[in-house]
Amino acid sequence: MVTHQLNPEKWVDLYADYLFNYAVARVSNSEIAKDLVQETFFAGLNSAKNYKGDAAERTWLIAILKRKVIDHYRKINSNKGKAEVRINYNSNSDSDGDWLEEQVADPFSKLENDTLENEELGLAIQECITKLPKKQSLVFTMKTIQGISTEDICNELGINPSNLWVMIHRARTALMGCLNQNWY
Repeated sequence: MVTHQLNPEKWVDLYADYLFNYAVARVSNSEIAKDLVQETFFAGLNSAKNYKGDAAERTWLIAILKRKVIDHYRKINSNKGKAEVRINYNSNSDSDGDWLEEQVADPFSKLENDTLENEELGLAIQECITKLPKKQSLVFTMKTIQGISTEDICNELGINPSNLWVMIHRARTALMGCLNQNWY
């Protein structure tokens, strides 16, 4: 397996545009997206010592940015006492949104006040994932939960990007139906 290295001096040149586009698609505000990218770079520098080299640099930065987007929505909704995330999701698109993961509450967050509900949701999600067809479940888990890049998944599983996005779309649709039926 390839071990990746961090090169923070080149982050802005290599990843700023990609991270900005990722963030603005999720928060629909360019100023907030810029702030989130800046926070992502800062958090990446602070946690560089924890980088193991298992994931590509961009994948690792996207994982940090995902947490920043989630934290942004938690702050907005903190007056409700729960981490309730509101994301515009167009079910007719093949967008790269990890909407399911972003709705799962962080069990270690101080903002959460219903540990039992969070555990139940986590179990419901895992149960719904196990009901997916094997390859669909694998692709969904690799992309959405583990944050592995599209290219790496396609190379590992011998599929093309279009096929990957069809499987992810079908998995999201099935998971939404399963959760609506079994948890909500």
